[in-house]
Amino acid sequence: MGLTKADIFSKEQNRLAMLLKALAHPARIAILQRIMISNTCICGDLVGELGLAQATISQHLLELKSAGLIKGSIEGTSVCYCIDPDTWKVLESIIQDFLANYKGETVCCQ
Repeated sequence: MGLTKADIFSKEQNRLAMLLKALAHPARIAILQRIMISNTCICGDLVGELGLAQATISQHLLELKSAGLIKGSIEGTSVCYCIDPDTWKVLESIIQDFLANYKGETVCCQ
């Protein structure tokens, strides 16, 4: 993780940060939504659907795959990918645990 001194943070903190970083771009959100809507592996190109250049989409797909959010082949003109259900379950669990730590409103911050 570069200069962030990842070793001083827990495995869960590093994992959540990595997954959220992969999600932190509207094009990647749009790609994931398209995959989820289709509820199947996508074998083809998203250029027409998303209005982004092929190179841009390929880069975002590689980021999503590197984070483990999608799986499949994303090389050359042959692309086929889908949501990785194992990573998706981990992401869902980590986010739920993270958000569950919030105890509700406080009166100290007005």
